[in-house]
Parts: sequence; C-alpha cells; structure tokens
Amino acid sequence: MQESGNPTLEDFVLYKSPLCGFCFRVTRFLKQQGINMRMRDTMLDGGASEELRSGGGRSTVPCLRIQQNDGSVHWMYESLDIVNYLTRWINKQP
Repeated sequence: MQESGNPTLEDFVLYKSPLCGFCFRVTRFLKQQGINMRMRDTMLDGGASEELRSGGGRSTVPCLRIQQNDGSVHWMYESLDIVNYLTRWINKQP
C-alpha cells in the first residue's frame, strides 16, 4: 500500500473466467494499458472460486478484489465499473 492511501497494483486481484466476455473486456483494457495484474481463473482454480464466493458473496466474474489502506477488502463486480475504477487509479499514479 502506498503512503498516499491509494492501492498499489499488488493490492488488486482480478477474478475471471476464460469463457466470460465481460472478463475479456477487463483483460483487454489491462493489456492496452500495460498493466500486469494478478489474476485468478475461477474455472481452473477451485480455491479462487471459493475465495470469490466467501469473500465477495457471489461467484460472478469479473470481480476485482481491492485491498484497502485500512486492511479491509472491497469486491467490485461489473466490467465497466472495474475499467472505470482502474482508469481513475491509473490517473492518480505518480
């Protein structure tokens, strides 16, 4: 976590599935922006699927897990919300 309170790239995990078109939207955005984010495939990794359900309350993908400055975790669903959030995050980086 940065001292400014903004999450760092290490504070993000993207839960996705290879068959999900909305996941593709987010991963394409990440590639276009040159962001190499930690990702968990819920179809291939049963632990990722369980973590998503237990932490976020839903098994829906894509989902961005955001570790907050205070240690709390926020689970963001919806591809456009994720892309918009990451766009704002990119613009705040030094």
